[in-house]
Amino acid sequence: MKKGLGAGLEMIRIAFILLIIGALLSGLVKLIYTSFGASVDDTNGAWLVGVAILIILFVLYRNKLQFSGFYKGDKNVKLPRSISAILVSSSILMLIIAPIIR
Repeated sequence: MKKGLGAGLEMIRIAFILLIIGALLSGLVKLIYTSFGASVDDTNGAWLVGVAILIILFVLYRNKLQFSGFYKGDKNVKLPRSISAILVSSSILMLIIAPIIR
């Protein structure tokens, strides 16, 4: 497969990952908040949830999903373990404090 075509297909794949997995994670987070009696709808905490989900998807893509895609490049490397831990920890913290922020 040509490099340009592979890169284009990979961009479409990334968009689908963001839309589908992002929507599933968003629904899961909303379900968890509802089970605790909390809601972040129409608050500033909703933005925090969105950013946290994007960070989680970024780490997931860089550490797992990029190696199974259409584009095979020399620069496909995993994130360092410490950076992954910092990003995932910060997104979990954002998810925890999101219901508090109004």
